[in-house]
Amino acid sequence: MENKDLSFEEYLTELEKILRDLENKDISLDEAVKGYTKGVEISKKCYEILEENTKLVTSKMTDNGLVEFTEE
Repeated sequence: MENKDLSFEEYLTELEKILRDLENKDISLDEAVKGYTKGVEISKKCYEILEENTKLVTSKMTDNGLVEFTEE
C-alpha cells in the first residue's frame, strides 16, 4: 500500500488491518517486523494529521476572537 494522500480514516483502517495481521499466530517473524514497522510509520502520519488539524482549529478559534486552549 502506498501511504500518500490517504485520509486519516484510511490510515486508521490500514492500522487496524496491520493489527489483525500481527495478532495472527501464524505470522512469521519477518512479516511481523515488517507489519510493526509499517504500523509505526502510519501512526506517525496519523499523529502529524492530528497535529495539523489541532493547529488549524486553534487558529480558527483565535481568528474568531476566542481564546486559544491549551493541553493539560
